[in-house]
Amino acid sequence: MSNIVTTLGGYAFVLIISFSISLFLMRRDVSRWMQRKRGCDLRTVQSAHLVQTSRLGGISVVIATSLGLWMFPPEGYEGVLPIFLIALLPVFIAGAKEDIFGNVSPRWRLLAAVFSSVLTIVFFGVYLTKIDLYGLDWALGFSIFGFAFTVLLASGICHAFNIIDGVNGLCGVTSILTLGGLLSVGHATGDSAITGHVALIIPAILGFVILNWPFGKIFLGDAGAYTIGHTCAWIGIFLLERNADVAGTAVALLFFWPIADTFFSIYRRKRAGRPIGQPDRLHFHQLVMRGLEIMFLGRNRRKLSNPLTIIVLSPCIAAPILAGVLFWDKPFEAGAALLAFSILFVFSYFLGVKAVHNWPLSVQMRG
Repeated sequence: MSNIVTTLGGYAFVLIISFSISLFLMRRDVSRWMQRKRGCDLRTVQSAHLVQTSRLGGISVVIATSLGLWMFPPEGYEGVLPIFLIALLPVFIAGAKEDIFGNVSPRWRLLAAVFSSVLTIVFFGVYLTKIDLYGLDWALGFSIFGFAFTVLLASGICHAFNIIDGVNGLCGVTSILTLGGLLSVGHATGDSAITGHVALIIPAILGFVILNWPFGKIFLGDAGAYTIGHTCAWIGIFLLERNADVAGTAVALLFFWPIADTFFSIYRRKRAGRPIGQPDRLHFHQLVMRGLEIMFLGRNRRKLSNPLTIIVLSPCIAAPILAGVLFWDKPFEAGAALLAFSILFVFSYFLGVKAVHNWPLSVQMRG
């Protein structure tokens, strides 16, 4: 009974710390200080917000999680936290510098994510040796390829979480759902170190999300999105490598939404002849938000369409994660589900574009 009380107390502690720091960082004077340092970013092509707001929410998540893991370390986690934090520093610092000063290009942030992944491999000696895809598993048997592929994949996922940080609650809710999937699979394998780590990150993100959604009082920022992406990616890699029964295709399902949105964005931009790193307003969440305005809410209703977007998308984000949990030890079934969700993602996107474009012009112009 005392262990349960201690555990619940740890979760409550992390949530309160995250909420309290986020509350402090959303103060008006902090936002004004950030605007003086970074300038106004409301006119960027990908912006979905109306008011200049603090982008330091990720700091609250990192501090709360670190304190929680230090004060309530999971079984088998002793000594891991300092090493993991050192590996995390490059990507966190690059993201924080971009949040405050706005002078770190996507290329340098991606290189910082690469450096953090290399440090993680060096410190822990873990990289992918299987992913349950024919041919790729054979290639992963070669250490050099396994090392390079792991760095590329982890860095890509890290960057993908930042790409989906476009509307209130999207990155936070996606992270919580992904971590919930990792927690479920970790519990099924009996990996207490993984489940203990994940269980303390979720309330840290939740403490931020309470203030981020629905009204966007504080944003996660690049430091938060990149850090969460890095952490989630490496928890997935550790889970896969520590437990032989876990299917790589099932873990891929847990990360389906950010990965699918990133790959599809690359495809769209290459097809249009634009640089793949050039921001745009054509991500799935932006299509949904614009569709809500055109088809239901009317123009100039961003305060409603922005928070409603995550309500529309949550079932879409959760469905592949649920499949990953159900097929956690079934590579073939998980692979078939991965293919099906990929086809559905592309089909739904083009169907949504067609529906918005074909909506009556008189309705589009209202408001």
